[in-house]
Amino acid sequence: MKRLILAAALVLAACQEEEAKAPPAPVELTATALSYFCQMNVAEHGGPKGQIHLDGFPAPLFFAQVRDLAAYMKSPERDAEITAVYVSDMGAAPSWAQPGTRNWIDAREAHFVVGSNVAGGMGAPEVVPFASAEEAARFAERYGGSVAGFEAIPDDAVLGPVDLDQQLETPS
Repeated sequence: MKRLILAAALVLAACQEEEAKAPPAPVELTATALSYFCQMNVAEHGGPKGQIHLDGFPAPLFFAQVRDLAAYMKSPERDAEITAVYVSDMGAAPSWAQPGTRNWIDAREAHFVVGSNVAGGMGAPEVVPFASAEEAARFAERYGGSVAGFEAIPDDAVLGPVDLDQQLETPS
């Protein structure tokens, strides 16, 4: 009987440990969310958004541009272990101006258009996420660029200075 109770306790502990390791769910974007780097209101800017969840922090870090989220991920200096990363699925977005508040997808499973001629919410060239590879390819055909997974986004697409005088489009 003691062995049965011990075995049950071990199984329960293992289940609780697995639950503790599950990544946090994405958080709905609200009107009060501020962008991590610039502390501007995220919802006031068009284009795709991102959120990063850090271990031990109750709220995610929000980003007004996915480019900025990718730059943060590539940076060696972080506040804590990253537990989840979500980006807007622009294939499910109502429009570029209204990218949605709940259409989050796991960034590591998304398909990104890199090198297109579109400006993100802060005016810099954007890497545009989609849940569907086909939708990403259609976007790249229309606006230029190529489709890549999150880990394949080149450093020079998200790090370094930005020429804000370049002519970029705002998708409709």
